[in-house]
Amino acid sequence: MLEILKAILYGIVEGITEWLPVSSTGHLILLEELMPFAGMSEDFFGMFDVVIQLGAILAVVVLFWNKLWPFAFTAGAREKNPGNIPWLRMDIMTMWFKILVSCVPAAIIGVLFDDVLNALFYRYEVVALALIIFGVAFILIENWNKGRSPRINTLAEITYQTALLIGVFQVIAAVFPGTSRSGATIVGALLIGVSRTVAAEYTFFLAVPVMFGASLLKLVKFGFHFTPMELGALLAGCAVAFIVSVFVLRFLLSYIKKHDFKLFGWYRILLGLVVLVAFRFWIHA
Repeated sequence: MLEILKAILYGIVEGITEWLPVSSTGHLILLEELMPFAGMSEDFFGMFDVVIQLGAILAVVVLFWNKLWPFAFTAGAREKNPGNIPWLRMDIMTMWFKILVSCVPAAIIGVLFDDVLNALFYRYEVVALALIIFGVAFILIENWNKGRSPRINTLAEITYQTALLIGVFQVIAAVFPGTSRSGATIVGALLIGVSRTVAAEYTFFLAVPVMFGASLLKLVKFGFHFTPMELGALLAGCAVAFIVSVFVLRFLLSYIKKHDFKLFGWYRILLGLVVLVAFRFWIHA
């Protein structure tokens, strides 16, 4: 029961930090040190840390179903198709093609170098520095953007070239833990003239294939042989991450309509300093 309660706490942290550009990895690495799972292997936690994101992804699918599902069966569809034949919404299909283009750079890096990158960079120093550097980037970019009008204000205006550029920024998060996948893609999108709302939505949608792919890769590497405790912890974490994500996604979309991302930048800097100090003088002292 204690391990299930820990998994619930992990799910709460994942659900909050996956979508806010503050790095879920930075928070989970601290939580892992403060509250590790008892009787579970390091390999299990490495898998759990990624697969728990599936719960967060399901929240995106549920909340944005009408923007993600390309098959139409509405009254309008029946008018165009008297035989009640399902039809494709080409605007959504085009968006998915662009999302797949954005996925290519990170997918190549993940498949070829996942284990190497984890061995090289999954350290508290790298996480802390990534938190701080991208926190500063958020503040600088928002100051630079002040008074400027974005040139891309709808998802349809994102070109394949823009999609590829956003995907390149996502590679930074794939290489350096603590960068925050959402943080990297949002920073990249803002730099190339995408509005905050569109940058956030595109980041949410981009997470669907990315996280499903990353989770599948981790599950295959770990294997599907779970102990009852491990399976219970994984399911509990995913379920809680889903519930919390629903509220966080709604909050973020409402927040960015009136505010910029500088608050998250300052938070990242503070968290990075906390990670450095905690590991240097307390946890690894």
